[in-house]
Amino acid sequence: MGFSQQRFTVQDRVNRSAWRTRSALRWYDKLSDWTDPGEAAAIAYVRAEVRDQPLLDVGVGGGRTVPLLSRVSPDYTGVDYTPELVAICQRNYPSVQVRVMDARNLAEFEDNSFALVMFSFNGIDSIDSEGRRKVLSEFARVLKPGGLALFSTHNLAGPGYRETFAQASHVSQAENVLEFGINCARALYNLPMAAFNYLRYSPLNREYDGYALRVCAAHRFGILILYTDIQTQRQQCAEAGLLTEAVFGSNSGAQVSELADVSGENWLHFVARKV
Repeated sequence: MGFSQQRFTVQDRVNRSAWRTRSALRWYDKLSDWTDPGEAAAIAYVRAEVRDQPLLDVGVGGGRTVPLLSRVSPDYTGVDYTPELVAICQRNYPSVQVRVMDARNLAEFEDNSFALVMFSFNGIDSIDSEGRRKVLSEFARVLKPGGLALFSTHNLAGPGYRETFAQASHVSQAENVLEFGINCARALYNLPMAAFNYLRYSPLNREYDGYALRVCAAHRFGILILYTDIQTQRQQCAEAGLLTEAVFGSNSGAQVSELADVSGENWLHFVARKV
């Protein structure tokens, strides 16, 4: 099924609408550097093994990860399913190969093509459970034998899953009175849309065994994402032919196990090997 024929779910339609707002496009355009210590640790874990080999960057957005991964290997390809973000990335990095493509369908790439496939910033969480399995299967297909998949996902046991509407009125910390005033004005400006989104999307919240669908405070409560636990994600990877080698906590940057207390980790970064 080609990109133009992809059937989008309710979750897709909600999230794609959020990614395409002017505020989101501006934000992704300016985004840079690591999202968190866990992402930096996960890249450090794979860097030596995949150096100077073909890399696929899924969900590239406005290009935040382009300089991070290009330093690992010049053999770089980026994809994203939002055309507006691909255009921003191409403008920011005109020499880099970036395509419009859905992670659930990487048919333009041959089997055994990449040493590393990365899906950063919890992009896989914007897709429903069935689509998530397709993504992992596609990763396994396009990876070389022994290749590595690296992706992040929202932690079901983490603080993010416990977010409430109170987050919508949260005022960011400020270094001075003027900045505090600006932050207050911004919070008040965002509050009506956040309330509207929360009321219309929270009825879609669902809890399952090992994962959950929930409206997220990001983008003014404008996105629906999946949260999962380590055991469930390991099992999904294994079903796709990917053996989980390491998991890193977003906040601590430390490698964690299924038995670890990860209640303080917003996200989990998985490194899994094609078997």
